[in-house]
Amino acid sequence: MKCLRCGFCCSNYMVVIVDDPELGPVFGNVVGHEGRGRCKHLVGDEPGKLSCAVHDRPWYGETPCAEYGQVEQSPDDPCRMGQHILQSLELVQQLRERLKVSRPPVRLDDPFVDEAFDFAGEEDPT
Repeated sequence: MKCLRCGFCCSNYMVVIVDDPELGPVFGNVVGHEGRGRCKHLVGDEPGKLSCAVHDRPWYGETPCAEYGQVEQSPDDPCRMGQHILQSLELVQQLRERLKVSRPPVRLDDPFVDEAFDFAGEEDPT
């Protein structure tokens, strides 16, 4: 599966992550990311241009994130969730333009996105 860097998985899925990148995936340095907000290794704010601070580490292939995939038939197929998220955010931007809503480009932390797309199906606990 080819990640489209939308940030959905890194913000919403409960996964195991390496806590301190300097130590790598060793006993005591692997923690649960509960999926209620951004993974601490997610870099950037613009969906489609996000990246992971640990992807280039030599041990990244040993992490659950590296093993994650969906039902795509080939590793070269784009992520279905990413396609959906990015297309939906593009529609939000077009809607804003039609309604003459003057705001910066759509970002993951944008409350307008939270209202339009209730990703978790729950209210924010904070």
